[in-house]
Amino acid sequence: MKLARLAAITRKEIIQIRRDPRSLAVVFLMPVMLMAVMGYGISLDQKNVPVCVFDREGSQQSQDLLKHFQASPYFHIVAVAGDYKTMVDAIDDNQCRLGVVIPNDFSEQLRKGGMVNVQGIVDATDDNTANLIFGYADAVVAGYSATVQLQYFQNHGRMTLNPPVSVEARTWFNEDLASSNFIVPGVIVLVMAVVGTFLTSLTVAREWERGTMEQLVSTPVTPLEVTAGKLIPYFALGFIDTAFCELIAVFWFRVPFRGTFLAMLLASGLFLAAVLLLGYWISAATKSQLGASQFSLVVTFLPAFLLSGFAFPIDQMPVAVQAITYLTPSRYYLTLVKTIFLKGAGPAPLVPQLFALTVFAAIVGWMALRSLRKEL
Repeated sequence: MKLARLAAITRKEIIQIRRDPRSLAVVFLMPVMLMAVMGYGISLDQKNVPVCVFDREGSQQSQDLLKHFQASPYFHIVAVAGDYKTMVDAIDDNQCRLGVVIPNDFSEQLRKGGMVNVQGIVDATDDNTANLIFGYADAVVAGYSATVQLQYFQNHGRMTLNPPVSVEARTWFNEDLASSNFIVPGVIVLVMAVVGTFLTSLTVAREWERGTMEQLVSTPVTPLEVTAGKLIPYFALGFIDTAFCELIAVFWFRVPFRGTFLAMLLASGLFLAAVLLLGYWISAATKSQLGASQFSLVVTFLPAFLLSGFAFPIDQMPVAVQAITYLTPSRYYLTLVKTIFLKGAGPAPLVPQLFALTVFAAIVGWMALRSLRKEL
């Protein structure tokens, strides 16, 4: 490899990028748009869930239970039904997600110290949301039950007994349980996967469509020099985008950054090399800008969103799908980003993921060089 020829190819690609406003728009606008839309649009927190209540008793005790629901940040009572059918209709019309039915002997059973069943009806068209709502409702009822039990023991002169076993929870790495701390690092991975692959998917295909590939073929440049020269500008742009997205994550979304800058630099560099080489291989193999751009989006965005662990836990997937995730570089980079951002772990936990990205980049780079042949 000769530096003069490498510099000439790099300079040629920089001029091409400056003349192509679409590429510049992708570089500077797409990361901001994706970070804003997905950072604010995706949330795993269920707060202010609309609740419809049917209080068949209307006593002070039943109202106390409803006040516990109203005081919770997860619920908001939006309707009080006069009969069962009205409450069911409100759930059917999507006016509320949870229906609470209090029986007509609620206060009497509490005075006797017996068990009282409060009915909860949840719209389970979204099963994950329904499970979360049920969990929040159980917590509210459990808190109210503990208060009622304590008052019952005090009124009857009994001693309260502490449970023999209790759980003392400690949340590590995401102390506030904020979903943004989980989502925003994943959005960085999606942005870099899509932008990196999409940009380089047009490089070689553009040469073929414009008829300038014949000139490159007739020159003494080697496929390695062409590949390196074309990827260097996009590698620099990718680092700028990565740094910009990380600044948005830290200073705008307030995601804690506990790792080291060197670890993030190494992880981002390997991931950029992998996705840029993947896009370059697609471009060299298809020789069509339209086909390359469409194929690059299919093989990057969907796997990065569905198979990286961003949207769904990998260990909950079928075994065959789990095997496919090992072919997705976003899986390794997502683990690295979360580990560096939230855990701030040392180098030992990062080594397997870094090694996997290195192997992936080497394989895709070899495939790209094989696809770029100096012949017509």
